[in-house]
Amino acid sequence: MFKRLLLASAVCLFISPQYAKAADGLRIFVSKAEQTMTVYDGSTLIASSKVSTGKPGHETPSGIFSILQKRKYHESNIYSDAPMPFMQRLTWSGIALHEGRVPDYPASHGCVRLPKGFARQLFGMTRGGVHVVISEGSIAPRSITHATLFTRAPLPAAPVPAPELLSDAGSLPQLATSKGPVEVAMNASSAEKASNPVTTLRMLITRRSKQDQIKDVQEMLTELGFDTGEADGVLGPKTKAALESYRDAHLVPKASEPLSEALLESLYHISGKSAPPSGKLVLREDHKEILTADIAIKQPERPLGTHLFLAAATGRADAAVDWQAVSLPNALTKRQAGRLGITSPDEASSITAEEALSRMEIPKSVRETIEAMLGDGSSLTVTDDYYSAETGKGTDFITLVRD
Repeated sequence: MFKRLLLASAVCLFISPQYAKAADGLRIFVSKAEQTMTVYDGSTLIASSKVSTGKPGHETPSGIFSILQKRKYHESNIYSDAPMPFMQRLTWSGIALHEGRVPDYPASHGCVRLPKGFARQLFGMTRGGVHVVISEGSIAPRSITHATLFTRAPLPAAPVPAPELLSDAGSLPQLATSKGPVEVAMNASSAEKASNPVTTLRMLITRRSKQDQIKDVQEMLTELGFDTGEADGVLGPKTKAALESYRDAHLVPKASEPLSEALLESLYHISGKSAPPSGKLVLREDHKEILTADIAIKQPERPLGTHLFLAAATGRADAAVDWQAVSLPNALTKRQAGRLGITSPDEASSITAEEALSRMEIPKSVRETIEAMLGDGSSLTVTDDYYSAETGKGTDFITLVRD
């Protein structure tokens, strides 16, 4: 009996009793090197446990995920219908948290295995959208304040009741016999929801991609009468033909690259547009993209690093938001750095969250739009090279890192 108790205490370290049920502000962190999971509510550690991640050849990916689906019982459609109790899906390609055997070493096929009792309790604490950060080393959220981070639009002031008027008029109630319109009072919280709806937002700040550039070129060519078909960001035959026609019409010299500097300079000039800045912000709500905006990144030749910012306490009357941050190591390859115009890729994992924020310039109109909607549980991911085949319909932004 004593051996069983000792084993249980070694596998599942603790869960704070007041968090036995689902709580807002949960963040989950998995360390592959230490084979541990820690669970935070804001910046407060509320639970921890041993885990087992992917064995050699089936390594668990590192990155920023969120819970996409929950099932008390699930069977693997990849590994012979293997049982996966208390499954919490992180990707649609098969990575999940679930109950399983937890030895003192990585033993899974890529998922994060949890001890039996802990898997059940964690399942009851979480809800869809909770962030799960997987990294090689151990990381924890910390409080952060910075002018670039979003606040909340101020809450509307509660209406001040009109003073009672003294009069010698009769005291009979007039409302019952009135034929005019009747005003109905609305409490402050209802008025706020009606005029200033808030929601959980997922935000991404990253570099503009080649696909973004191609889409811009397609739109400008179409506006100038050179048909590229749909502006899909793909340099297909129709777009290439339109580029050739534009070159011939405007005497742009041919180059080895379809989108040469000379061609882009000519195209922006003829279209009457300025070349966009190097960064972009993408906004998602309920797994759907609702806004994309160009933003400037100062010192674009330097990396931003990879960081996750998590918002809480957005309903305060002073419009303040409590933010926590975590930074993840994320090595850039020479090929990535060359494509992004980054000349010092080796410093990607040493850039602090504060430094990355200081180099971003978010347009006022974009900031106002976000701050009018920002609710508890919202998050902002910052990363240099955002491309993940895992991100799509039915997901938040899934950011994979090389650590």
